[in-house]
Amino acid sequence: MDWFKTISDFYKSSFYTDTQVKVFVEKGKITHEQYEEITGKPYSA
Repeated sequence: MDWFKTISDFYKSSFYTDTQVKVFVEKGKITHEQYEEITGKPYSA
């Protein structure tokens, strides 16, 4: 599964919030850099 693409698509469709995308970083599905690319916001733990 391409987690980055899936999460990005869901975020762009407003199915995920910034907080929900952050959980995917914490679970190791995407990187901090990918979080920033998806949300356009800096990652902070």
